[in-house]
Order: sequence, then C-alpha cells, then structure tokens
Amino acid sequence: MYYNDGTVIYFDGNFMKASEAGTDLYGQSLHYGYSVFEGIKSYSTDHGTRIFKAEEHYERLKRSAELMHIPFDYSVEELTALTYELLEKNGFTDAYIRPLVTCSPNMSLSKGKKSYLSLLAWEWSNGYLADKMKIMTSDFQRPNPKAFKVEAKVGGHYVNSILACQDAKDKGYDEALVLDENGNVAESSGANVFYEKDGMLFTPAKGSILPGITRQTVLEICSELDIPVKETFFKPEEMRGADAGFFCGTAAEIVALDSLDDVPFTKNWNDTASALVQQAYLKQVRVLSL
Repeated sequence: MYYNDGTVIYFDGNFMKASEAGTDLYGQSLHYGYSVFEGIKSYSTDHGTRIFKAEEHYERLKRSAELMHIPFDYSVEELTALTYELLEKNGFTDAYIRPLVTCSPNMSLSKGKKSYLSLLAWEWSNGYLADKMKIMTSDFQRPNPKAFKVEAKVGGHYVNSILACQDAKDKGYDEALVLDENGNVAESSGANVFYEKDGMLFTPAKGSILPGITRQTVLEICSELDIPVKETFFKPEEMRGADAGFFCGTAAEIVALDSLDDVPFTKNWNDTASALVQQAYLKQVRVLSL
C-alpha cells in the first residue's frame, strides 16, 4: 500500500530503496515510542508540485525534537530541499510525506544520544477521511499536558489515538471525539475540531491539544473571509446538535461531520460557513501552495 520495489526513501544521509531499508532492533524509538514526526502533503498546483507549508511543518519537527531532548541539527532549508528531491526521485506530485526522527540504541530512560532522519512518501490524492462522518465522544482522554509535551508530535502519543479511534470503529462510528482531563472537547484521534453555531465557529483552546498547522490555516481563512471564530473550552453537549462541525488536519484536510453521539448536525453543509472554509482551503493548497 505504501511502497513497492521501486520506491525511494531517505535515511540517515542517503537515498535508498524502501525495500532495502532496515531498523535497529535495539533502537530507543522502537522500544519506548521515543521519536518525533510530521505529516506533510504535496500537491499538483499552478506552480508545479508544491509542499504545503513546508516551513511550518519542519519548524515544528525541529521544535518537537527540542522538546523531547532529541539531538537534531538539520535546517528547515535542508529538510525542504531533501523532500523535494525525494518527490522527484519517486515521480510524486500529490503525495503524503512522513519525516521521522528516531534515536540510536539506548535501553536507559534518558535523552537520545544520536538521531536518524527518515523521509518517506507515498501517493495520496485525497484525505484519508470521508465527508459526513459519524463520530462519538470517546471514553479515552487526551494525554494530560502535565504528563506529556502535548504540543510536540511524538510517536508514543499516538497509542492513545489508536485506542480511541479503534474503539469508535468497533462501536460502529467513523471516528472519536476525545476530551481533555477536565471533560472539555480536545480533538479527534488525529485531527483538530471545529463546530459552527449561528454563523460562528468554535474550536478548542490550546492547552491539551496539538495546535495543528491546518487548524492555524483555518483560523487564517476565517480572518480573510470575515467568519467569526472563537478559541475556547467547551463540553461535547455544546457541540451536539450544532449547525455544523468538521475535523481538520494535513491528511484529513477539511472533513464535514454528520453527527456526534447520534445527534445530527442540523444545517445543510453547503449552506454553512464551514463549507466556505472547506472550499477556501482546497483552493489554497491547489492554487496558492508555495
């Protein structure tokens, strides 16, 4: 699904075949989930193949490594150039890109001694989620910000995401809505969330969430379109039965929600401000991506 015999990746200073790559079974990242990563998209645009917000993603990758005390000395410019080279070597335009920073062998619970950069990519022409998703409030909570660096995109954090998402699927839903330790809405298993009521958008305030780059793009679009938006703490009952709701993320893009806990969102999606945001985002990544 992700690679074949011809797929090229970048690992620790070299381009190589994905089928020939390996990992160290004594690596600290494998044993403890001690790694940082990013999810990035490239698009076919009016200016050729462009990576959407490469600088923001790679700045966050470097910040994640810093927060996790993982040594990592690539510059944003180096990372961006290597990624374009990777896309060219594979002949990709519309693609999902996964930079991953892993650590050398170390069985002690101490900071990383050395890191390795992997750059992987595969063709991906649309979001991994479908519009009109049926979601449920999860019993799994978002990790406590006093226990984790929740603003860092860390491999180990996503065990929580797998548990929440799979639990929702097992119960017949498409995705989970995860709350924070205070019972406030945080995000989905892997995307940020907005809901709309009376023409205003609401999104969880920072604190327990990973403040996504797509989330920030939505805030910028709302400013450009004069759509009022409020970052605040709110309970799931405030979101149930609202006019509209959506998840947003690099892979998901903008995904309309159908219902929360079997309570439908009430307004026709095409008549909402949320739909305008979705259209503006798709135009931006296809036409204005730089």
